[in-house]
Amino acid sequence: MAAKRNTVTTDVPESSVAPAEGTALTLDPRLSLRVDSVIPKKRHEALKWFGWGYNDSQFYGQNGIICFRGDKYPLGGCELPSFTKWVEKKFELTVDPRKPYPQLPQTYPRPVENAPFLSELRGITKVEHSLEGIDRLIRCHGQTLNDIYSLWHNKFQRIPDVVVWPRSHEDVVQLVQLAHKHNVMMVPYGGGTSVSGAITCPQEEKRTICALDTSQMNRLLWLNRKNLTVCFEAGIVGQDLERVLREQGLTVGHEPDSYEFSTLGGWVATRASGMKKNVYGNIEDLVVRVRMVTPSGTLERECSAPRVSCGPDFNHVILGSEGTLGVITEVVLKVRPLPAVKRYGSLAFPNFEQGVLFMREVALRRCQPASVRLMDNEQFMFGQALKPEKSWWASLVDGLKQRYVTAWKGIDLSEICAATLLFEGDLKDVQRQESIIYEIAAKFKGFPAGGQNGERGYILTFVIAYIRDFGLHQGIVAESFETSVPWDRCSLLCRSVKQRVVSECYKRQITFYTISCRVTQTYDAGACIYFYFGFRCVDVANPVELFEAIEHSARDEILSCGGSLSHHHGVGKIRSSWYRNAVTETGSALYSATKRHLDPKNIFALGNLLPLEEDTQKPAPAPPSAPPPKAKL
Repeated sequence: MAAKRNTVTTDVPESSVAPAEGTALTLDPRLSLRVDSVIPKKRHEALKWFGWGYNDSQFYGQNGIICFRGDKYPLGGCELPSFTKWVEKKFELTVDPRKPYPQLPQTYPRPVENAPFLSELRGITKVEHSLEGIDRLIRCHGQTLNDIYSLWHNKFQRIPDVVVWPRSHEDVVQLVQLAHKHNVMMVPYGGGTSVSGAITCPQEEKRTICALDTSQMNRLLWLNRKNLTVCFEAGIVGQDLERVLREQGLTVGHEPDSYEFSTLGGWVATRASGMKKNVYGNIEDLVVRVRMVTPSGTLERECSAPRVSCGPDFNHVILGSEGTLGVITEVVLKVRPLPAVKRYGSLAFPNFEQGVLFMREVALRRCQPASVRLMDNEQFMFGQALKPEKSWWASLVDGLKQRYVTAWKGIDLSEICAATLLFEGDLKDVQRQESIIYEIAAKFKGFPAGGQNGERGYILTFVIAYIRDFGLHQGIVAESFETSVPWDRCSLLCRSVKQRVVSECYKRQITFYTISCRVTQTYDAGACIYFYFGFRCVDVANPVELFEAIEHSARDEILSCGGSLSHHHGVGKIRSSWYRNAVTETGSALYSATKRHLDPKNIFALGNLLPLEEDTQKPAPAPPSAPPPKAKL
C-alpha cells in the first residue's frame, strides 16, 4: 500500500494512462484527496472534553422535564416528558437542572520529559506536536464509564506528555523509529471512542508517553471503480469516509454505533462490527489489505487479490491488535454502489423468546436485511419513553394502537418486545426481503409495527451514549457490555446474565436499577447480544468500582453460558484478566512472541489483551473469580 504502488484511481485525467497496482510509479498527488473532517485538529473545539459527542448536543433538565439540545439528531429541541417519568419511576430520581458539569482543570499533571526525543522531533521531522495541557488531557482516555468518571473527578495522574499529528505513513515511520530509539511509549489515538480501556494511559508508566493522533492522516489515496476497492489513510473518521464515498455513488457500509467519531484505524485495531454487517460484512470482511508500522518494520501483505493462500494471513495479526503492536496507517477496503432503496421497518412480538426464534429462523434462511435488531421488553419500554411529546391527535392514535395490541392481539405490555429493520438494495430486492421477513415474523406471532418506529429505533442508537453522560451527571452510573453466543445458548445467556445482575444488585442493596438486552447481529451459528445496565448511585461512595464488580460477575456468567469475551468492543484493559483463558496458554504465548518480535522495547505498552510485557514472563494470575467459568452444556 505504499505510495509508489497505490496508483489506480478513477480520477486520472483522460490523457493519462492509469498504471495497475503493483507498479513502481510514484503516486500522483493529484489523485489523492485530503478530507475536510467534521472533527477539527483541536478536538475540544467541536467535541466535549468531559464525555461523549458534540459540544452542542446534550440531554438536560428544564422545569422538571428532560430535554435534548442540538440540531444534529432528530431529538434536537425536544422535550421528553415520557422519558422523565421513566427515569423518575425506574430510579426514584428527580432531574436537578442546577447540578454543574465539570470544569476544565486549572493545572495538569507535570509532563515526563525526554529531551533527546523532543530535540529530534523538532529537529529532523516536520511533524506538528503539542505540549499543551488540554491537548494532552483529552487524549489520555477513551469512553469507558471509568474513563469519564475519572475525568470528571480529576483522577488521572498520568496523561500523554506530548501529542503528535503525523500526516502520512512516512511521518509515522519516523515517529516510531524515534520512539524506539529513545524508549518513549506511544499511544496510537484515533477517534477516542474505545469502551474497553484500550487507549487509557497506563497510570504506572514511567517513560515519556507520546500520543500519536492519526486525525491528520485522513486522505483518500486512491479509488478503483473496476475492482470496487478504495485506499484510505487510517485516521479518517467514519462519517467523513462515507460522505466522500457517497459523492462517488459508493459506500463501505460499515456503521458501528460510534460511526460519527471512530476512525478506520480504530475499526481495524478492534475488529469492529457495524449495524449493517448483514449486507456489507464486519471489518474483517471489508479489509483487503492493511499497513501497520512497528519498531521492527512495516507489516503488510503485498498483494491486493481478493483471496490468497500464502501461509497465515498477517492482516489478521493486525486486526484486533488494539494498538499493542504498532500504528495502522493505511487500509484498502471493499466498496459497493449506493443502494437505490433504503427502507425502515419494525416488528412486535408477544415476548422475547418468540423474537429470538424469529431471529434464528431469519439467520437459518440467510435472508437477513441490512440490519435486524431485537429488543427485550425493558429496552422496548425505554425506547418508547424516548419519544418526544405528541399532539393530542397523535396521542389518541397511539392509544388506539395500544388497544389494538393489548385487546385485539392479546399481548401483555409487560412481555412485548420489538425488532427494528433496515432494508437496502434495489426496489425489487427490498420488496422481496420485506415479504420474506414479515412472513417469518408471522410464524412466530410477530406483526409489522411501522417504518417510523424502525427508523427511530435505528437512529436512537447514536444518542445512547449521551444518555450515559446525562445519567452520570444526575446520579446514575450506566454502561453497555456485549458478547456473542451460539444459537442454542442465546436465550439461556440472556436470562442468566439478567438474573445474575439482579442477584448482584440485591446482594449489594441496590434497589433502583435497569438491566436489559438486545440481539443486534445474527450469524449462521449464533448471535451478538448487547446488555445495558445502570443503577442509581446517589450517596454511593465508589459507584464505578461497584458497577465494575457487578459487570465482572455478569462477564463470568456470560462465559459460563458459552458466550465470548467480546464480539466487537475488544479486550482492552478491562477484560484482559480473562484473555489468557480465552485463547489458551499457547495462544497467549504466541501473541507475546509476536509482540516481542515486532516491539522489542515494548514502546506500545498499553497493557491491552495481556498485561504489560514485563508481566507476561510470569505465571498468569488467575482471574478474580478463579477458577475460570465453564460453559453450561
